[in-house]
Amino acid sequence: MALDHGHVTTIQQLGTIVRELDGRYVGRRDAARLLVVAAVCREHMLLLGPPGTAKTDLVGHFAGLIQARSFTYLLTRFTEPSELFGPLDFERFQKGVYRVKTDDMLPDAEIAFLDEVFQGSSAILNTLLSVVNERYFFNGASRERVPLVSLFGASSELPEDPALRAFGDRFLLRMEVEQVARTMMPELLKRGWQQERERVARDGAGAPAIPPIRLGDLLALSGKLAEVDLGPVRDAYAEVITDVLAQGVTLSDRRIVRGQKLVAAAALLRRSLVARASDLWPVAHIWTEPGDAGALREAVRERVVADGGDSTSAGRSVAELEALARHHASAVLGKAGRPTQAGVIVAMRGINEIHRQLRADHPGEAAAQQRVHALLAEVAALLDDPQGDGHV
Repeated sequence: MALDHGHVTTIQQLGTIVRELDGRYVGRRDAARLLVVAAVCREHMLLLGPPGTAKTDLVGHFAGLIQARSFTYLLTRFTEPSELFGPLDFERFQKGVYRVKTDDMLPDAEIAFLDEVFQGSSAILNTLLSVVNERYFFNGASRERVPLVSLFGASSELPEDPALRAFGDRFLLRMEVEQVARTMMPELLKRGWQQERERVARDGAGAPAIPPIRLGDLLALSGKLAEVDLGPVRDAYAEVITDVLAQGVTLSDRRIVRGQKLVAAAALLRRSLVARASDLWPVAHIWTEPGDAGALREAVRERVVADGGDSTSAGRSVAELEALARHHASAVLGKAGRPTQAGVIVAMRGINEIHRQLRADHPGEAAAQQRVHALLAEVAALLDDPQGDGHV
């Protein structure tokens, strides 16, 4: 069975959305692709990163490119459940019925974004659990179906609280959003200023840059997921999971099973109903702990590249790798006092691994490779003057 013209048109529109986001935000191509995969799969996605990395703007702009009811809110420790789920329906309350008015609130939304998603109270997070997992909202004594397609959450870090981590496990897709590399500063300034000019010109409102996709068309494409043949890639998928589990990576059975849906979506977006190894690329983002992301990326990248897929889809961008290399170097360079030999060696290992990834994933980026290599040499030079006291 083949994809009909309507499905192909929807896939083309989704490709246009990715290009729009990629052109608008520096270094956010993979995030844009994952937003689309999440929406096609009707799964939820978590963006992890420091403030000021355009997480909110990226998701907000993506939501604006889908003709859907959306809901956006910034959670704090003081956020009341009524701010998300709706105010009390006093008219019915006076008749002895407890209900809240959910119009234009989160239970009424098809695309939702919650910034600082783990800051909500236990009452909020417990209610969200049934909304995101089962798509039900308990309104008084009623159990009501919600139309939610995808919930996108943002946070600066994962919580340590086991209860919050259980809620966090409902976000199948995860993406670390790093600051844009300083080498890309001119491009960041150029595109950022263009966005500011647009905001000033239309006072924060106006038509989107490209025609938004109809939610009905998106859901029709989602319905084709069940028709994708995963047989040709199931062994490769099992090998990836087995490999990373053997390395100590933590993945719940839920994440392992649902990860197959991401592979099916990648095949669909490639306009095929038969999955292949190159469609494994979104699986690199089902990690539970940020420290496990590298092992998954490497396991996925190997299969994707062997099948002729895009290696950068399963790995970090050049900008992200350079930013990470500078982060490692900053731990020992330019610090007051002398760093320890152990600290220098740890930094060198980190930068060396990044240099290796740059050569493997971005062989044409010679300038970036040289910059990271120079950084490695600068850190290594600290070992040339040992003081004999464990410091350099």
